[in-house]
Amino acid sequence: MRLPRTLTPIVFILCLLSWPTRLHADYQAGLDAYYQGDYVTALKEWRPLAEQGDMKSQWSMGVLYDNGDGVPQDYGEAVRWYRLAAEQGDAYAQFNLGDMYRLGVLQDYVQAHMWYNLAVAQGHVDAAKARDAIAKKMTSEQLAEAQRLAREWLAEHQK
Repeated sequence: MRLPRTLTPIVFILCLLSWPTRLHADYQAGLDAYYQGDYVTALKEWRPLAEQGDMKSQWSMGVLYDNGDGVPQDYGEAVRWYRLAAEQGDAYAQFNLGDMYRLGVLQDYVQAHMWYNLAVAQGHVDAAKARDAIAKKMTSEQLAEAQRLAREWLAEHQK
């Protein structure tokens, strides 16, 4: 069935307007399932959204792989999903990526400090504590490098 030409633009606009609602509904359905311990459904809801670039879903995919919830625990996959969300500016993903670098999965204090610093810039309180704790283990050169990287990242992503 074809729509009359006069209705086509209206239907298109209505579809566009409903997309964020459906996106949010699918994410929320995954979140509800996750909190009920139904990780398979959470994965089913979040994966398509994450693959389409939704940063909340990307962060959530990182959490699934980080914890091994409904999937085999895979830190590499967790890092991949966290990085996708972190690069879009998600403070929680930046914090979790900082943890991955700090806690030995990737073991790089400079990168950990940089990601924590970016999360702090958005008001993530726990990131400030983690950043300050790791700073005590770093040389002044490492701190300077981490701060330079964070400044460069912000300059590039705030355009």
